[in-house]
Amino acid sequence: MASAPSKLYADDVSLLMVLLDTNPLFWSTSSLPFSNFLSHVLSFLNSILLLNQLNQVAVIATGYNSCDYIFDSSVSTSRGLENGRMPALCSNLLQKLEEFVVRDEQLCKEGSENGLASSLLSGYVAIMNAIFSAQRSMVPIDSCYLGSNNSAFLQQASYITGGVYLKPQQPDGLFQYLSTVFATDLHSRTFLQLPKSVGVDFRASKEDSRKDGRPLESRRKDSRKNDPNIQLASSV
Repeated sequence: MASAPSKLYADDVSLLMVLLDTNPLFWSTSSLPFSNFLSHVLSFLNSILLLNQLNQVAVIATGYNSCDYIFDSSVSTSRGLENGRMPALCSNLLQKLEEFVVRDEQLCKEGSENGLASSLLSGYVAIMNAIFSAQRSMVPIDSCYLGSNNSAFLQQASYITGGVYLKPQQPDGLFQYLSTVFATDLHSRTFLQLPKSVGVDFRASKEDSRKDGRPLESRRKDSRKNDPNIQLASSV
């Protein structure tokens, strides 16, 4: 299967959408504590906003039962310091994230095991539809995989759409990986040699994406060309 061709982008303005997975099933066994992971992500988001004053960031928290927006720089009142202590992005995001985790845990207690199988199947179908839509629209999907083993599912997504698949060898240096590979705008990528997927497994699979968790998932798009570049960091 041929990888999707790349588009040419005329500017370096980006919208970065991050899907932050709070699934306790993954983080309870991860070698990288969630607090450390979150610190890397917040630094990464701040660096995106500093690279270009027109850049925008949106963050969606995903849990075992639900997902919700927890930050959007386009509607944020300030990018500066809040109460002179920490960036407004960090303060607002952490507060919304805490509220989301409480709601998701409550939904988990109220949920029924009977509906789990159908929910997983519909979620898988929705993800596959998104991948094929991205391929058709020439939207590259980047995957930063933090699990113990490689994910054939994410390798396929990145290869099919012409994106980047990367499994950091040193999770403690996650910010360096994010800032040097995934922070590059689509226009600059035409001049860079980014990691390429090797030995992609194209066998069909229906993996339980909630079993191991998906730490980070993000989407980037060129704001003027309206062509998103989706970035996924996951443990599918």
